[in-house]
Amino acid sequence: MTMIKAVIFDMDGVLIDAREWHYEALNRALELFGFTIPLHEHLTSFDGLPTRTKLQMLTATQGLPSSLHGFINEMKQVYTTQIIHMSCKPVFRHEYALARLKSDGFRMGVASNSVRSSIQLMMAKSGLEKYLEFQLSNEDVTVGKPDPEIYIKAMKVLGLPPEECLIIEDNDHGVRAARASGAHVMVVGDVSDVHYAAISATIAKINSTGATQ
Repeated sequence: MTMIKAVIFDMDGVLIDAREWHYEALNRALELFGFTIPLHEHLTSFDGLPTRTKLQMLTATQGLPSSLHGFINEMKQVYTTQIIHMSCKPVFRHEYALARLKSDGFRMGVASNSVRSSIQLMMAKSGLEKYLEFQLSNEDVTVGKPDPEIYIKAMKVLGLPPEECLIIEDNDHGVRAARASGAHVMVVGDVSDVHYAAISATIAKINSTGATQ
């Protein structure tokens, strides 16, 4: 019988409503050189990918000089940090969910395609870091999502097999990574879908049937 022992969260779009923050920060950096990503393109093609992958895509599709990648990436992180300081605050729904899950005995961590400094800052500003055993970033793996490496590493950190882990994801690249890792996957539309009742119901369903929604 399947028994879920840990919940692994993606961050952007799951615990933190930060998709627009990343979009705004990257475009501010790109606009320094006359480039931009339309919002619909960001949501359909770029969402959930590491910044370095987004820049490689722009080089292929818009001719962004690859020599600018390093500087644009640095400026994007500067702008992201500014936005986090202004906009990232605790959300009761998420604090309650993680507090209850922790009291229920579940182990938890975050595995995100964001850089380590952004994850640490967001988890601190949101009040969620105290519930987490680990925070994995795109700097902790050789390949970001949709490759499953980050989730496989998360399960190694936990010392648990995939069948005892539930991953919560919101975008296509992350969902593909989560499913490829062999763990159970809960797909959410956005941060409002991430609450204790939904997560506990999903865990109960997996424990009783072995199936993920």
